[in-house]
Amino acid sequence: MGEQCVEFLQGCTTDQPFCLSVSFKAPHVQDSDPRQFIYDPAYKDLYKDVQIPVPPTASGSHFQTLPAFLRDDATTARVRWRMRFATPKAYQESVKGYYRLITGVDVVIGKVRKELERLGLADNTVIMLMGDNGFFLSEHGFAGKWYGYNESIRVPLLVYDPRLPRSLRGQSREEIALNIDLAPTILALAGVPIPRRMQGRDLSPLIGGETRPWRIDFLYEHLFEHRPPNAAQNLIPKTEGVVSERYKYLCYIEQEPPYEQLFDLKVDPYEQHNLVGQSNYESTLKAMRVRCHQLRLQCE
Repeated sequence: MGEQCVEFLQGCTTDQPFCLSVSFKAPHVQDSDPRQFIYDPAYKDLYKDVQIPVPPTASGSHFQTLPAFLRDDATTARVRWRMRFATPKAYQESVKGYYRLITGVDVVIGKVRKELERLGLADNTVIMLMGDNGFFLSEHGFAGKWYGYNESIRVPLLVYDPRLPRSLRGQSREEIALNIDLAPTILALAGVPIPRRMQGRDLSPLIGGETRPWRIDFLYEHLFEHRPPNAAQNLIPKTEGVVSERYKYLCYIEQEPPYEQLFDLKVDPYEQHNLVGQSNYESTLKAMRVRCHQLRLQCE
């Protein structure tokens, strides 16, 4: 893919705009291969003498606080956890393989940037780097993604605009950005009108250091049907909820009755303490339920 990127750039000129979108498969796993994380052998010695720290929520004691349907060994998140993280040795090997795959992406990005410089395009090219989903590395006793915990749904977003003054470089914004914001942002940077039907918002004012009224929450859904023949239940429990700047509300809608979680992200960033049932959070829980219903109606 790196070679194709360079080949594309060699067909560009300084007097004509271009848009290059690259979707790296790495870092990823080969689900059907016992090796799972298949990295370039050139990186095999990376991290070999490093002990990767275990996340605080990867403990057995935390896992036992989860409801039984999330601890079910038949769920996809637990099946893949056993393949990758069931022993301390497997955990170290899997995470190091994951990091080596990320290194491979870093190397390709470096080659692309060098080619931009060689072609005289670097000073006028905006680079955006985003992950399409998060990834459990044994947090909460899971592998994969699919659930509403931060490790699954929070993704990196880096925007490099060489045209910005130095005073605006290196800033970290606190506003909630979503993957649907990238398309309108690219259109705005290109000077193209943004269709009204687009759901996302142009991020370029934030990139430029402006302060504007912004979204304070968003609807989270994972309604994928993953029920093999003869399976007693969906192997990825369906979820919906709301993520705000401080609170997160999740509802597992297939359970009877629906199972709810409420986290105060300010005091519990690792989402270890479900606040449902605590009287001092009852009004917050009710408000998040109402907001979830409102946002869901907006999507219909």
